Amino acid sequence: MAEVKLLGFWPSPFVYRVIWALKLKGVEFDYVEEDLANKSELLLRYNPVLKKVPVLIHGGTAVAESLVILEYIEETWPQNPLLPKDPHEKALARFWIQYTDKLRPIHHALFSAIGEEREKAAKQFQEALKVLEDQCLQEDQKFFGGETIGMVDIVYGMAAFWTECMEEAVGVKVVEPSSLPRLHAWVQNLKQVSVIKDNLPHHGKLLAYIKTSREKLISAGSATQ
Repeated sequence: MAEVKLLGFWPSPFVYRVIWALKLKGVEFDYVEEDLANKSELLLRYNPVLKKVPVLIHGGTAVAESLVILEYIEETWPQNPLLPKDPHEKALARFWIQYTDKLRPIHHALFSAIGEEREKAAKQFQEALKVLEDQCLQEDQKFFGGETIGMVDIVYGMAAFWTECMEEAVGVKVVEPSSLPRLHAWVQNLKQVSVIKDNLPHHGKLLAYIKTSREKLISAGSATQ
């Protein structure tokens, strides 16, 4: 079987998307930790355009960007499918995966918010997540696709860990039982999946990294004003 290698960076939720998918598929791979402040020749060779992680190298050829990599994994290793077989259900799953494009700038606004802007940004993020909960997560489902974890769950997996650290760093709560009950229950269910809970960064280490990143972002924003 062709060698599989993953170039990653330990705090990146996008890297963990790929790790979880490979683990769920039962694909053996070598993980290579990157220093993004001093990018390796390997990273620059296999992702010369974006120069970012994750990068999946399979048999000497590379695939970049987490969502593209997930599709590649699904097509290359069809066992334990992560997308529904039904064409319409598969299209819906891809639609909600693309919904992350709407969430990203709202998430970023909350991450960098200070003072009174924090509550405003938290409300906007909560409202966007409420759309996801109402339209995509049914009351009788453990996961977005039903009783088993799928690609939509993997894509939103950062909400089960990274968002919690961000909430702590910013000083607000977004995913709570009172406001987003089904999404909160989904987070708890996801944490019980062995592939997820056995492949997560250390909470304290990640929290410290997120706090430092937030401080740098706020300082850079203040310097440009």
